[in-house]
Amino acid sequence: MPPTTNPSERVVDVRKIEPRFRHQIVDNLVANLAPEATLQLIADHPPEPLRHRLEMRYGDRLRWTYLEEGPEVWRVRLAHAAAPADVHHV
Repeated sequence: MPPTTNPSERVVDVRKIEPRFRHQIVDNLVANLAPEATLQLIADHPPEPLRHRLEMRYGDRLRWTYLEEGPEVWRVRLAHAAAPADVHHV
């Protein structure tokens, strides 16, 4: 049974996208991801190169959560990391 999604989650099956366009499309989706939204990616191989690229670009501002890890399907949920609460020192 596939993981459930919420109404603000976009699910993109990258297996259906021509390989030479995949990273560009995912980059655009992540760059335009609303603060409260999530993006679920479905792939047919471990998406480690993509993870490293996104970590280099966004650091800890983007959460990466594996929902399924092979051997035939990988599902990853991407979301903005919660901003740390403002702390005021007196």
